Amino acid sequence: MERIPTGERIEFENAFYADEGNWIESLLVTARSPFDPESAVAELSRVELFHHERVSDRSVDHATYRLTVVAHEPYPFLLGVILRGTAIPNRLQLHDSSFEGVVTVKEWETFRALAERIEEQFGRFELLSVNQVETTGEPFGSGQLGRVLRNELSQEQLTVLRTAHRLGYFDVPRRASAEDIAAELDIAQSTLSERLRLAEKRLFDLVFSASEGEPAGNDGE
Repeated sequence: MERIPTGERIEFENAFYADEGNWIESLLVTARSPFDPESAVAELSRVELFHHERVSDRSVDHATYRLTVVAHEPYPFLLGVILRGTAIPNRLQLHDSSFEGVVTVKEWETFRALAERIEEQFGRFELLSVNQVETTGEPFGSGQLGRVLRNELSQEQLTVLRTAHRLGYFDVPRRASAEDIAAELDIAQSTLSERLRLAEKRLFDLVFSASEGEPAGNDGE
């Protein structure tokens, strides 16, 4: 995504791929001084702002905002490269025009292949440190946006989406058909199609229907 004007640091709290190069992203933006997120994002191409809030105390010199945006980031967006490289992204932030990240990989060869791919696509890669760990740490994508969306979906909607995601229904190309999902849940395909449509509608209602200045999900229901 193009850099937000006046921003010093942009940290990706959460992001997931929607379709056709569109990413829904939760960003923590720290700037040298207060700025208007709506005006800043309006100057960017391929980015639409759906919610913003200031999370830093107004008494401090810097200003930190949380933004929820839909950004058109065609492959190879860095996060897409990391995920396709079978790495677990733990942290990703933009600072001084450079991305800094922490990822977990199972094998050293996997990391080498990922590093080569990043350098090939973006022109530069620098390894700052390597640590051997017993656990993968908290994966990128387990932040606030995911918790909000999961809390606003019903258990039935979560089950349908989780099963479809686990079996690869949303992968490109798809690894599972609607028939596969219906069989896994032991329901009719027509029932699966209805539940899936309702779940997807609810999911996108949360993102696209929030009123100005109001967090997604606070729709009075």
